Amino acid sequence: MVGKIGLLANPASGKDVRRLVARASVFDNQEKRAIIRRAIVGAVASAAGSGSELEFVYHNDAHGIVQQALEEFGGDIKATPVDSTQMSSALDTISAARAMRDQACDIVITLGGDGTNRAFCLGWQDAPMLPISSGTNNVFPNLREATIAGAAAGLIASGQLGSELMLQQKCISVHIEDEREDLALIDALLTNERFVGARALLKPDQFRSALLTRAEPAAVGITSIGGLLNPVDARADHGLWLEFGAAGDIVHAPIAPGYYQDVGVSVCQTLKLEQTVRCVGPGTLAFDGERERTLRDGQEAKLTISRTGPRVLDVTAALHRAAEIGSFIKPQQTQPAPKTS
Repeated sequence: MVGKIGLLANPASGKDVRRLVARASVFDNQEKRAIIRRAIVGAVASAAGSGSELEFVYHNDAHGIVQQALEEFGGDIKATPVDSTQMSSALDTISAARAMRDQACDIVITLGGDGTNRAFCLGWQDAPMLPISSGTNNVFPNLREATIAGAAAGLIASGQLGSELMLQQKCISVHIEDEREDLALIDALLTNERFVGARALLKPDQFRSALLTRAEPAAVGITSIGGLLNPVDARADHGLWLEFGAAGDIVHAPIAPGYYQDVGVSVCQTLKLEQTVRCVGPGTLAFDGERERTLRDGQEAKLTISRTGPRVLDVTAALHRAAEIGSFIKPQQTQPAPKTS
């Protein structure tokens, strides 16, 4: 059996304007290479002795992050690049996701923030994923040691653990009148701003409405606004609808790393799966923390939450299960009998 692990690192994640306006950390490419190396080490360690061979299928980004990480291992591991674009934009992530889907990867490790993972899901919506944080808004990916994340991925790819340890995520389907469809993993926000611009969402007085798959009080971004009013987690079979305005609660929320603002919320209500809400332009739609699409005056967008998103591995549960079945226990070596004269 050959198990395939996809590897993708976004060289642009963790470097946007929020380092200037807010207080977000910078994830440089050297650190991303180190994260990928540790993930590979973990995957190889967990697959050892399983009887399965691992193959790493990777996106060769313009900065060579993954390829340079792989070079440390020489010919000791099998690694194959996928055909994907080199546009230095989200199109590279989308095309890489499609290629990894075609390669039938058992699981894909991604490095980036919410935006990176959203782009990946535009190419492969229900992908088996293990997202590691290296971005600005990190609600979808987890802050986790890459060695252990890689080990969990190796357990899946080598066939020692099954898909029951993966939770299919909610996502927001976005149907824009007379235009291509879109999606969001965490939140879709309508603002009064007329242009995409620098993309970051730093002016709460421009917020009009938002649909959230998750409302996380222990996160930053739009999700935190809903989370500080009515928490909704990834397992809940509903989302949250917000309308903004001064005639309601004033929430003091961290809308970016190190950046709290007062946000007026006039409506906060749960929304069932498959229930549709509508937004009407003019304005800009932001997905997962970044302005992406502009609505013309009177143009309508329909937003619907469904559980049709990527399948994300529960790393903690995977390692607990590995301990139960003894995946990391080596068989004792039989000692040869002493020679007799």
